[in-house]
Amino acid sequence: MHKSPHQKETIYIGWVRPQIGWVKLNCNGAWKGSGTLARCGGLLRDSDGRWIKGYFKKIGMCDAFHAEMWGMYLGLDLAWRENTTHLIVESDSKVLIDMITENCNFGGTTPTLVKRIRQLLSLSWTVKITHTWREGNKSAD
Repeated sequence: MHKSPHQKETIYIGWVRPQIGWVKLNCNGAWKGSGTLARCGGLLRDSDGRWIKGYFKKIGMCDAFHAEMWGMYLGLDLAWRENTTHLIVESDSKVLIDMITENCNFGGTTPTLVKRIRQLLSLSWTVKITHTWREGNKSAD
């Protein structure tokens, strides 16, 4: 079958439940601009989509990327303290995911929060990190 180069494909963007026995973390960070405080938050849900725990933190003055890092770090820390054994992490920050999973080569020093996230990932649990579009991560906003 020949596809037209202008043919569009519809992609479903939304929250999908994790498999039985898994917990999903949706995390996010934001900074609205000069003079505003950055913040982050997220939530843990089970395979039935039920809320387990959530978190929100005013970070202070930093950029949006650092807010994203804080959101993932605090969410992973919360999931570990909740004795989660199988976790799916969804973030709309593709750059952060690539840094965490070492899928990108960036010059300079690795940010401390990236190192801390990697330390949490190396603990005795199973964690999958996936990218979701902003629209699929609205619950963490």
